[in-house]
Amino acid sequence: MEGNAINIDPNVSVEFEVFGKVQGCAFTKYCKELCEQQCVMGWIKNTKKGTIAGKLQGKKSRVEQIIYWLSNTGSPGCKVERCDLMNWQMLAKPDYTNFSIRF
Repeated sequence: MEGNAINIDPNVSVEFEVFGKVQGCAFTKYCKELCEQQCVMGWIKNTKKGTIAGKLQGKKSRVEQIIYWLSNTGSPGCKVERCDLMNWQMLAKPDYTNFSIRF
């Protein structure tokens, strides 16, 4: 850090996995739209075991808004049981330039 500048909203990276009835209800599409609105980068995909997994990167406050949505709201018709978070990191800048749905 130069001088006395303190980054109050640093870039962060976190991996997530959402459990519950989350496939077949456009969860990935809604998440992608929300991330694009919030300028959060990364990716999301359906897993073979019926969960949804992905990675979020961006300003901490915005990433936390997405995590809240993943954990509590989700897409219409879904039933989120829980959202596990792994590998929190601070980033100088995001590794990704957009948010994508992986297949």
